Formats: sequence, C-alpha cells, structure tokens
Amino acid sequence: MSTSSKLFVGNLSWHTTDDSLRDAFGAYGHVTDVIVMRDRDTGRSRGFGFVTLDNQTDAEKAIEQLNGVELDGRAIKVNLAIQRERSERSGGYGGNY
Repeated sequence: MSTSSKLFVGNLSWHTTDDSLRDAFGAYGHVTDVIVMRDRDTGRSRGFGFVTLDNQTDAEKAIEQLNGVELDGRAIKVNLAIQRERSERSGGYGGNY
C-alpha cells in the first residue's frame, strides 16, 4: 500500500462519523481505513480525520472530487496526509544521563 493513498480530511462537522466518511469516500474507490480523530477525554470529534484508499489513483480522484464539498453541513478540506517522522527514541525519558 502506498503511503500517498492516505488522506487528511479537515473541517469536519462535530457530527461526522467514521461511517459517514467511509460512505462519502467509498464512491471514489475501496476504502481500507477511516478514523475521525476524537478528544481522548470528552470523546468529541476534533474536527479532522484520515481516510485511506486502496491506491494513489483513487486517492487523487477523491481529492479532486471532495475537496471543498459539503459534508454534514461543512465544506471539508481533503489533502494527501503528511506522514510524520518516527523518532527512534520515542517513549523514552529523553535525557542523556
């Protein structure tokens, strides 16, 4: 799977669910993963999420067709997700003792 098939979806309504995102993007290809990011304390949507499509061609088609389109009353922003660099020292105390 290409990392460039993962999309960032921003400006989501607080009411948008994983299922409604899957439905919206499913018209443009096979959706392999969907997540609406939620606040860990309140469970409320943080207003963005990620959708992964099966391939880069479908991801590009979804960007062209869905960026700026209204979903649940909000004009969503759709872009290729930027992969974060993972630190080899993640989870440690961070000090050089």
